[in-house]
Amino acid sequence: MSRNGHTPRWDAAPGAVVIGDFDLAGGEWFPPHRHPVHQLVWSRRGVGSVRVGDATWFLPRTLALWIPAGTVHATGAVDPSWNRSPYFRPERCPVAWPEPTVVAVTPLLAALIDHLADDGLAADHRIRAEAVVFDLLRPLATDALPLPMPADARAARIAAALLADPADDRTLAQWAALTGAGARTLRRLFLAETGLSFGRWRTHARLRAAMPVLAAGQPVAAAARRAGYGTASAFVAAFHRTVGVPPRAYFGRE
Repeated sequence: MSRNGHTPRWDAAPGAVVIGDFDLAGGEWFPPHRHPVHQLVWSRRGVGSVRVGDATWFLPRTLALWIPAGTVHATGAVDPSWNRSPYFRPERCPVAWPEPTVVAVTPLLAALIDHLADDGLAADHRIRAEAVVFDLLRPLATDALPLPMPADARAARIAAALLADPADDRTLAQWAALTGAGARTLRRLFLAETGLSFGRWRTHARLRAAMPVLAAGQPVAAAARRAGYGTASAFVAAFHRTVGVPPRAYFGRE
């Protein structure tokens, strides 16, 4: 795997899958790029992250993200990570999801990916293992956290302030006094320019800020404080409602 995020060489690989190994430092990102093949972004160690457009996924070792061929994406790491990503030849792969899709990485799937990383694997063994991998790729009902920035300078000022301090709990009426735009105008701007209500936009900003805290193994209460929630239970409820699963299940700690 080259350091610019390009797909590893296929050489004479007989099957549908090639495994790419690369390390990323915490906070490091490959710039936006695309592949002519499908990719399953998976961190064997650490917590990875993927951006596609305005959407961001955080990926502990129990989750991976399917990236369809041709999709522009950026791959990064929340903490020092070892990525072991399978790449799939579209013409030989029965999976053809057209959108980025989260999948659960079970112990069996992880073991098969490790197995396929062996360059000396016999062709017939490789093809049989690949067939099982295809069977194990099943969508998981979790959502990304889109966070598009508003273009209007007044709404953008609020968005930047919330990114800097997600715990800021000022209401739109309070922000209106600082920006010179009425609360109704600000509410309309957020919805029109981001596709999210102000409340939902702020929730996404808060949960994004909490993700690295959870990824580092800190308690849910610490993530709740970072995100500006008064109680851990309120944070867990917001996480579950927005992402689709509670934090402990998302990070594989149940």
